[in-house]
Amino acid sequence: MTYTPRVDRYDRMIYRRCGKSGLKLPAISLGLWHNFGHDTPHATKRAICQTAFDHGITHFDLANNYGPPFGSAETAFGEIMRTDFRHLRDELIISSKAGYDMWAGPYGEWGSRKYLIASCDQSLKRMGLDYVDIFYSHRFDPETPLEETMGALDHIVRSGRALYVGISSYNSQRTREAAAILKDLGTPCLIHQPSYSILNRWVETDGLKDTLSDLGIGSIAFTPLAQGILTNKYLNGIPEGSRATQGKSLDMATINDRVVGALRRLDALAKARGQTLAQMALAWVLRDGGITSALIGASKPEQVEDCAGAINNLEFTADELAKISAISEEKEINLWARSAEL
Repeated sequence: MTYTPRVDRYDRMIYRRCGKSGLKLPAISLGLWHNFGHDTPHATKRAICQTAFDHGITHFDLANNYGPPFGSAETAFGEIMRTDFRHLRDELIISSKAGYDMWAGPYGEWGSRKYLIASCDQSLKRMGLDYVDIFYSHRFDPETPLEETMGALDHIVRSGRALYVGISSYNSQRTREAAAILKDLGTPCLIHQPSYSILNRWVETDGLKDTLSDLGIGSIAFTPLAQGILTNKYLNGIPEGSRATQGKSLDMATINDRVVGALRRLDALAKARGQTLAQMALAWVLRDGGITSALIGASKPEQVEDCAGAINNLEFTADELAKISAISEEKEINLWARSAEL
């Protein structure tokens, strides 16, 4: 069946300027890290993407190794581009990244010029695109000169492979260094993608949020729902078939009695605000304008609809913020701390 997007889609979303650039991003973006590999029916992937766009979510975020297997999420999205979004390319922001393990040998990960440019070319081929809107260095490489990594990003833009570039999981110091190099090269750093949630506030303690504001760099928070923990899924423990049972990126041991108790208190706060727990968690990330967009994942269209509803209430009282802070201090979950420490 031919997909026809909703005519009121842009009335259903808030769009925020990305740093000091001319680009605006939806307050909610869709990430294809999970549920877009061979382990998910393609019809489900199409339905998720269609639902996202119908809610004004114009930004689709990928990386070279999303799957499983590596590359399969980009291949799936390329098929969706051909079947559903073919005439909508200019209404979409499509991003990809390189930095983590992708192929065998010494040139298949990290931040060398060879790896980043080769990976970008492969991503474009898998998605059937002439360019991506944003291309990221997915993580800081402690063994490659930062000038080389940023120089590769500059080349990717100047060669027409991407319109903008960004970085992900760089700490505040490394962000300043990377941004300075890119500025000198004439290709500004558009955006930073850090992990950030109620249960993972390292961007505040590291000073990264302030750094991005100082530099005029936009931001998009990944795992704002803490890999699904900040939803109603784990309020009564670990349900069968949840991400925590799949042996992927979320350890079952993370969902202990203390965490469940904290989630129930957060859920009570959310209900008092007229929101689901997921909606409140997203609203909290977006609360003060310091984060441009919150990057969600979904295993079914209904989850996209729920998350998109977060924009209906982004205001918090001082009492609500204090209660959330008290709960968040009890448990921190940051699976990407090592990258930010380098």
